Amino acid sequence: MKKKINLIAAIFTCVLLASCQAINKKIELGVQQEEQTLTKWINKSEKDLKIFFGKPDKIEFTTDRNRRYVYVTKKLTIKCERIFEINPNNVVIGFSSKNCF
Repeated sequence: MKKKINLIAAIFTCVLLASCQAINKKIELGVQQEEQTLTKWINKSEKDLKIFFGKPDKIEFTTDRNRRYVYVTKKLTIKCERIFEINPNNVVIGFSSKNCF
């Protein structure tokens, strides 16, 4: 009887670990796709960015005269935050993304 319980516990543990790996792979793939999508915005105009994403939820001003446009969305209970950095010439020069996959 004890051997059966140990066997069932071992099988359950293996299944649990395999499912965790599958979830990690999906998250990594989502992050890679997000980065590829946002990379396309580098060197695009601020106007094009606003047309696509709409009005930013927040605008932050940096000491080097750049602006950061912050876009926040929520899927289920996960808050996704995308930040685009815009230079004084109104061109996207950088981005960051958190929890967006």
